[in-house]
Amino acid sequence: MMRATRRDERGDVPGWVLVTVMTAGLVTVIWGVADDQLRSMLSAALSSVR
Repeated sequence: MMRATRRDERGDVPGWVLVTVMTAGLVTVIWGVADDQLRSMLSAALSSVR
């Protein structure tokens, strides 16, 4: 009989953690680079609503 081997994943970082951290990093970088452009776009959008 073959016994099912249990894979020990202790210490492995789950994929969703990596995706979350990488997404947060990308948002931070993009926000830092495009901060002025984002502010002007938001300001223009809000002023056009008035």
